[in-house]
Amino acid sequence: MNAEQLFARIEAKRSFLCVGLDTDMNKIPRHLWAGDDPVFAFNRAIVDATAPYAVCYKPNLAFYEDNGEKGWVSFRRTVEYIRERYPDIFIIADAKRGDIGNTSKMYARAFFSGNLVDAVTLSPYMGYDTVEPFLQFDGKWAVILALTSNPSAADFEMQRLEEGGFLYEKVIDTSKEWGTADNIMYVVGATQARMLKGIRELVPDHFLLVPGVGAQGGSLEEVARFGMNRQCGLLVNSSRGIIYADNTERFANAAAEKAAELASQMSELLTKYL
Repeated sequence: MNAEQLFARIEAKRSFLCVGLDTDMNKIPRHLWAGDDPVFAFNRAIVDATAPYAVCYKPNLAFYEDNGEKGWVSFRRTVEYIRERYPDIFIIADAKRGDIGNTSKMYARAFFSGNLVDAVTLSPYMGYDTVEPFLQFDGKWAVILALTSNPSAADFEMQRLEEGGFLYEKVIDTSKEWGTADNIMYVVGATQARMLKGIRELVPDHFLLVPGVGAQGGSLEEVARFGMNRQCGLLVNSSRGIIYADNTERFANAAAEKAAELASQMSELLTKYL
């Protein structure tokens, strides 16, 4: 899937919503625990409820790896279910891999062979060698960490360089040359929304994956105002605010309501800024 195709899906749904599947066994409704794969049962219900409003799903691998072999089974069943039932929806493996050489090649093969997912989040700290293997797969994306919303992002990302600018700007300016707007996007936290204007000057055509709206307090309106480009260029993620909107047997209905609410706001913002 290239950028134009992703934008076509955004236009069709009038939404740029990415639903984060950060599925914690301790937070899912207890009535699901009796099944053979409670995590998959929860994800399947969330996906079915939110698919009319989402253009993207983002399973966070930490929540699956924590469950060992069972977690990997749940992850695979989830993405295979999305592929089968909702083949037009973009899937990001939020894995934050970051290694070089054959290790990076193996990571790329693990996620992209067999069309498991469309994109993987990557830490670029070790440079081009970290990202290059992921760019060898047609139609697949490297999602590079740029400016995150965690408090200690300032430890490195916001450090000023002697030649001017911040380290995160150097990361973006250098890495944009490794691929194209059809296979590289950047993670920019919603709580850093006002910095999106400067980021857009560096990468006017690239997609940005923007977490932090909802539970983390990011402003959707500000993200759209400062970050939207002529093809939207945004995938705004909400995880906890949607998937844990309710902890009873109506959890899926509550998730659908929250997703619909965000999608409605996104439709208005698309009209306003495109």
